[in-house]
Amino acid sequence: MNQPVRHRYLPDAERLSILAASILLAYALASYIHIPARQVGFQLPGIYLSVQLNVHTVVALLVAGLTATGSHQLLCDHPELGSERTVGHWLLPALTALVIGFPLYQIPPSLLWWLGFALGGALLMLVLVAEYVAVDPEDVRYTSATIGLTAVSFALFLALAIALRITGTRLWMIVPALSMAAGLVSLRALWLRIPGKWQFANAGVITLVVGQFAAALHYWPISPAAFGLVLLGPAYSLTSFLGNIAEGETPRQSVIEPVVVLLLIWGTAILFH
Repeated sequence: MNQPVRHRYLPDAERLSILAASILLAYALASYIHIPARQVGFQLPGIYLSVQLNVHTVVALLVAGLTATGSHQLLCDHPELGSERTVGHWLLPALTALVIGFPLYQIPPSLLWWLGFALGGALLMLVLVAEYVAVDPEDVRYTSATIGLTAVSFALFLALAIALRITGTRLWMIVPALSMAAGLVSLRALWLRIPGKWQFANAGVITLVVGQFAAALHYWPISPAAFGLVLLGPAYSLTSFLGNIAEGETPRQSVIEPVVVLLLIWGTAILFH
């Protein structure tokens, strides 16, 4: 019996370096640009909503778009891509680029800032390489790449939840932001478990559940770390449970590991309360 061919493809080093450098350069320059913030508001029936726009907001959105576009160009060179769409592979890099900006905005220029800058760049490059590897299920590093991407996905969701809590984001903004982030992270994690099948219905359920938790916890007097961990619990556990069901396990078999992880995460959240 012939053994399947195992591949070891890597992205073009020059393109990868240019993409990562461009993203980090944008964050570095944003720290030295000072433009007065603008308050943009709009009236809805019975409520007035306002959003503060500053250079950090604009740079974060531009960087996320730049990362998505750069990831697409990087992945188009993969020999095994074929007719597969790249959209699933640039969601996580875009989220990574967006999230690494939060700590850089909160820390003044110092040795700690440069350390976060370097770590953020290293994480972004690792995510881009892992996404490139994950294109080909026959790659010898495919399993490691998918495990790493799943772990990074939920770590980024946790970091985003903590960052939004620290910055005091208002309810009408934090709930949609975290709901959408949970939905995208779970959608990507489920796709990695069952390649080629987008489980939009399952991701929609997770989006609604996490949104309800975020709304309920918004005014609770808990620390940002506890807030993030409480939301991480259902986001990860529901993704794991629905993934087990999609793979053909019985509900009884599927629920054990997610419940254990949920209790561990919520137990940790109590310690940070």
